[in-house]
Amino acid sequence: MFKPAFELRARQQLALTPRLQQSVRLLQLSALEFAQELQQALATNPFLEEDEPCSNEDEATETEFEQGLVLHDEVGMLTDVSLNAASDAVEDFSADIIDSGDSALHSDSMEEYTSDNERDTDTGCQASHAASDSEDRDIGEWMHWRPSLREHLRLELRNYRLNDRDKTLARLIIDALDDDGYLRQDLSELTDLASDDLKVEEDELRIALLLVQQIDPPGIAARSLSECLSLQLAAQHPDTPGRALARAIVSKHLDKLARRDFAELARLHQADGEDVRVACKLIRSLDPRPGARFAAEHADYVVPDVLVRKIKGQWVASINPAVLPRTRIHRTYADMFQQARCNKRSPLAQQLQEARWLIRNAEQRFSTIHRVAEAIVAHQRTFFEYGEIAMKPLVLREVADELRLHESTVSRATGNKYMATPRGIYEFKHFFSRQLATESGGSCSAAAVRALLKEMIEAENSKAPLSDVSLARMLADQGVIVARRTVAKYRGLMKLPPAELRREVWSTPCT
Repeated sequence: MFKPAFELRARQQLALTPRLQQSVRLLQLSALEFAQELQQALATNPFLEEDEPCSNEDEATETEFEQGLVLHDEVGMLTDVSLNAASDAVEDFSADIIDSGDSALHSDSMEEYTSDNERDTDTGCQASHAASDSEDRDIGEWMHWRPSLREHLRLELRNYRLNDRDKTLARLIIDALDDDGYLRQDLSELTDLASDDLKVEEDELRIALLLVQQIDPPGIAARSLSECLSLQLAAQHPDTPGRALARAIVSKHLDKLARRDFAELARLHQADGEDVRVACKLIRSLDPRPGARFAAEHADYVVPDVLVRKIKGQWVASINPAVLPRTRIHRTYADMFQQARCNKRSPLAQQLQEARWLIRNAEQRFSTIHRVAEAIVAHQRTFFEYGEIAMKPLVLREVADELRLHESTVSRATGNKYMATPRGIYEFKHFFSRQLATESGGSCSAAAVRALLKEMIEAENSKAPLSDVSLARMLADQGVIVARRTVAKYRGLMKLPPAELRREVWSTPCT
């Protein structure tokens, strides 16, 4: 029989202190996340206060920040600091809102619309009218509303004279649409979702679907891409050139159109090349996602952590003043706490200690980011001078060994961090590229190879585009040894289509 027994063992293990854990967490945050973290700490910790700079420093900071931000298309996120462009965008946006809202604001059915559950309460409406009458109100505060897809369809539905049951069925279809305007669910599933009091039949839903498909914009409530395009073609004028052939193509041979098999389309529909060209041009003008135009527009902005400038012939990296923390210890509260001689383990003592840790860890964060940025700039000086084609191979271990940091620390310092340069805004990780061998025994970076491929594709003949094999052969002629699969991989990363899709569509007549 085994009997239970107690046994003591001594063991050593490494553990991160709370301060070190906070330092690691702050280092891997982006600039926006770090700003949110500071704001939360300012709101919850009484021993922290915001350090308000003087007006001259504010003006200098804003000027320096605006000079460092440049528009960059390759990162995928845009930052625009042009005040004129911003004002033009606001005017265009306001004009769109006025145009789209006129029909709703001035229609005779607005009274009926506001009588439903979709309108605000009486109190809210009175407050809104009172606020709009004030001269100090900003016009953008009440003109920013833009109807969603479902709101727009419900407004358009009020132009039809329908009984309550038909309206309910049409709204059931509208509520089932996705953001692109498609009906992904089967009608049989919608009948199960309807309430038992309605006793909806599938034939009734089919009629309601046809009604919703007649609502502007054309193509709404389609169950497939072919049906969506067919609905848009049906809504066009019968005399539109190529309309009949385009409807036949999208209803039966959409797969051949995707493969750009224009000769087969001409043969199947017994049409010449010119007729197929006109029909395909008409199809390309259609919107495959008619509901996307009503989606909320989310602008993603990048706040660079580091600004890179050329000063007296040298490339210099500096921390962006706009992201530097402006927090400090609230000296009055700290002195009052010290005079009170409270217990060092009290909640107030812990908050004071956390405030000190936050300020020190924030300083350490920006010091590490600055050191890593300086190392990147030192390694990639040729990139700042000549562009992507001069990018050198660089890995995290090289920077870690040079700065005497752990590789994981460098990885955290480069994640979600951005650098504003005269050539655009780049993520730190953009400057780390693996090494590729050359015929002469040297090395080049993968980023430089991608730049070469992009130049070759842009300079190719559109009637005879270069295949991946040809691109690999041309790179080999320049001394860069790259396999065809690697060329296809890099071309996909740059979102460039293959040769058959880059070929000029109508270089030869379709017969």
